[in-house]
Parts: sequence; C-alpha cells; structure tokens
Amino acid sequence: MPVPSHRAAFGARVRELRTRRGWSQEDFAHRANLDRTYVSGIERGTRNPTLDIIHRLAQALGVPAADLL
Repeated sequence: MPVPSHRAAFGARVRELRTRRGWSQEDFAHRANLDRTYVSGIERGTRNPTLDIIHRLAQALGVPAADLL
C-alpha cells in the first residue's frame, strides 16, 4: 500500500528536525519516550501518529506542534 503524501511529508519534517540536532532515531525515541521502531515508522510515513504522539514529538524536539505539520 502506498504511503499517503501527508504522512510522508510529516515524517520528512520530523526527520529533518531530528537530524538537524544530530540525534539518531534511538536518541530521539528515548527523548520522546517512544520505541525506536515507532519513530522509524513515523519518519517513513507508515505510522499514523495520534495528536498525543505529535505533541510528544514536538516537546522532545523543542518546537511547537504546528512546526511539524
């Protein structure tokens, strides 16, 4: 099943912000209190995170949730 473009774009934005900080997926997952494989799925667009997870990702990255969308 193809990845929806909006999820791919969201994942790309999360990856961009994570890599700007020099964090591995494992480092980032730890900071967001998530499993590394879940973070990987978000970045690839195969996961559809809830609003609570989006908020957690934004907090870990130190940005408003709107910056991820």
